[in-house]
Amino acid sequence: MKASPLLRTRRFELWQPQVDDLDGLVALLDHEETTQFLGAARATHASQFERLSRNAGNWALYGYGTFAVREPGSPEIIATAGIFHTWRGFGKGMDDVPEGGWIVRHDWWGKGVASEVMEAVLAWFDDAYGPRRIVCMIEPGNTASERLAAKFGFLAYDQHEMEDGAMLVLYERVI
Repeated sequence: MKASPLLRTRRFELWQPQVDDLDGLVALLDHEETTQFLGAARATHASQFERLSRNAGNWALYGYGTFAVREPGSPEIIATAGIFHTWRGFGKGMDDVPEGGWIVRHDWWGKGVASEVMEAVLAWFDDAYGPRRIVCMIEPGNTASERLAAKFGFLAYDQHEMEDGAMLVLYERVI
């Protein structure tokens, strides 16, 4: 970690992508519970390198993306969260739009990490880019994410079945 965090919350620092985040991203997903609602996301260096590169591209092209979430002074990634620019390729309002997303490491579940971090992220995004539509997608049964989306004003507007058969509920926050 060479630069400074872009955002701080009461308990966490939020960092833009760093070249040395790869191992931390792999470790973040290296537990079955963490990935149970993440579809094809896997804890491999190849898949997380692609994710890290895509996220760095979001920051370079759009000025926003996903943050690595750390405790102050710690190199360990305990979550990722942010607003990134997406093109899902199945239409339904999910192409060429800002998308919110969060992943919290299983041993940090139930401690308000996603809520605290997304509150800061959404406030920063709204301040920097103005009120705009933001989407997210959540697998049915992920009640913690469903509650978090509702807390921040995301409303379900459609569903989509992925090629692997996973069902997703599509949400939008329109301000």
